[in-house]
Amino acid sequence: MLTLSAAAAEIPLTDPSTLKFRNVVAEVATYRGYEALQVKEPGAPTRHEDKLVVIDHEFGDGVIEVTLAGMPGPNAIPQARGFVGVAFHVQNRGEKFEAFYLRPTNGRSEDQERRNHATQYISFPDHPWHKLRQETPSRYEAYTDLVLGEWTQVKITVQGDKAQLYLHGNEQPTLLVNDLKLPENSGAVGLWIGPGTVAHFRNLRITPAG
Repeated sequence: MLTLSAAAAEIPLTDPSTLKFRNVVAEVATYRGYEALQVKEPGAPTRHEDKLVVIDHEFGDGVIEVTLAGMPGPNAIPQARGFVGVAFHVQNRGEKFEAFYLRPTNGRSEDQERRNHATQYISFPDHPWHKLRQETPSRYEAYTDLVLGEWTQVKITVQGDKAQLYLHGNEQPTLLVNDLKLPENSGAVGLWIGPGTVAHFRNLRITPAG
């Protein structure tokens, strides 16, 4: 059982000068009634998966909580899903990391297969989503109800080689990963986006294992 330290850290996201950026730009904006960090690509969408705001806070095992929203930006291609999530065990300013992310446009799609791909685990760079889907279909993805552009509560728990993704304050996880690809690593935490996404983040809280 994961035992947490009392030393939870509330990480402010209202001063971009304290953050590090990899293939993204960010600014503080008001979104749906809340002050938040807006994150997007600096130019035209690219297929790179290493798009991060890196939080200089060491994290190994423990809990990460954040409220986020994502939607396709004005220049996004039709295949864009509003990809938005959280990275952990971030190494070398984003050269290597693990992440859980959401595909908000899939949550209420009329296509059941798209719904099944509403949430995703990846490990960059060796285990991108398409490799995991091809080699182990459905193991690292799961359905959840998502509404495009709405705030979503996210909680990620990490212990050893296991991690769980919890959404909407639910007691049961949406997605279980029992074989993390970087289980022995600790590293920074990142706010992650995918191609063509404009995302917002607030209320970041990091609690290390005790």
